[in-house]
Amino acid sequence: MKQEKKFIDPKKELLLGIVGEIIKEKRLAANKGILLLSYEYDISNSSIALLEKGTRDVQFTTLWKLANAFGMTFTAFAQEVESRLPEGFKLIDD
Repeated sequence: MKQEKKFIDPKKELLLGIVGEIIKEKRLAANKGILLLSYEYDISNSSIALLEKGTRDVQFTTLWKLANAFGMTFTAFAQEVESRLPEGFKLIDD
């Protein structure tokens, strides 16, 4: 039996991809593997891997933990995400 491919909102896909890209960049800059980061901050390693791939929608608390793990405030992390998005980016249409 063939599985149907789920429709993925391209805006959501873009946002999750950027979040994942930043998480991976920051983790590598901190010279940490996924397992070490997972252990140190009580986040499952599979969650981190899926976030980095942009295939998991991040929970607010997880994103907060990760920002702090990288020595950032949540606001600074969100600003970095926003700076990489196209100008005027919105997830919803007006």
